[in-house]
Amino acid sequence: MNEKVANQNLSSSDLFPPLPIEEWEDTKNTLHLFFQIVGKIRLTLFPKMNHWWHVTLYLSPRGMTTRPIPYKDMIFEIEFDFIKHQLFITTSRGQDKSFSLEGISVSEFYDKIFSLLHELGVDVNIRPAPYDVPFSEQPFKSDNKHSSYDREYVNRYWRILVQVNSVFEEFRAKFIGKSTPVHLYWHHADLAVTRFSGNKAPAMQGGTNADKEAYSHEVISFGFWAGDENVRAPAFYSYTYPEPEGLAEEPLSPKEAMWNTDNGAMAVLMYDDLRNYESPREALMDYLESAYLAGAKRANWNLDEFDLRSNISKY
Repeated sequence: MNEKVANQNLSSSDLFPPLPIEEWEDTKNTLHLFFQIVGKIRLTLFPKMNHWWHVTLYLSPRGMTTRPIPYKDMIFEIEFDFIKHQLFITTSRGQDKSFSLEGISVSEFYDKIFSLLHELGVDVNIRPAPYDVPFSEQPFKSDNKHSSYDREYVNRYWRILVQVNSVFEEFRAKFIGKSTPVHLYWHHADLAVTRFSGNKAPAMQGGTNADKEAYSHEVISFGFWAGDENVRAPAFYSYTYPEPEGLAEEPLSPKEAMWNTDNGAMAVLMYDDLRNYESPREALMDYLESAYLAGAKRANWNLDEFDLRSNISKY
């Protein structure tokens, strides 16, 4: 898709285009590894934040970005441009570097980005291997297998994220309590937003140190991911932690949303079901609201306290 086409007014089907995993899985996996490399750079250099908020990537008007990262006496930003299909690095010193995302392996991506960062005066070391991705354990520097890049499907994926991100932002704005930004975790490559009750959660038994940090407090989390080796289609999810008793007995909306209880209760809405609605954005908001109400009710959150509409008169 060229830049002229990408910038035209898009129909509803273009805003929520089909994204069959079988058609772009190799590209999806390559892009996921690109995200991990860039995300690890942010993880290493950005000041640590609660619940690992410092490691994430963010949607931008052209793709995905680190947002500004502080480094010595400057800031720099790394952005994936999914219209021109290039990676850009810019600094507050007025410098910029870029390279094409097409036709390169993970190994070549790794070498290019660290070479350009060095030219810009940024020297950073990361753990140079994928983090918990089932499709690859190969160190980045030697991974010549993952090199697929289908620009049409990358652009589709980004266009979907544009719409989902906007709905997530609107949903986030209705909550007056502590909430994450809307951000992309490069661990599973899911776009997510999480609400907090403000109460500490019981100490997690088992799990990694990262898990214990992420779930130190009560949360209801919501996300979108493009599918994986187990879930063979893009989907939305929501879960409540700690999981309250009877959660899966609560109603969900729209009617296609369902509770998956294979590993705890997770509210799931398949993306392809959402696409069938006249207004997918309204259906998505209904899903988010119903999943939140289910978790908040069962976990005894104070709904009025966290509702912006209930508190607006206080300002």
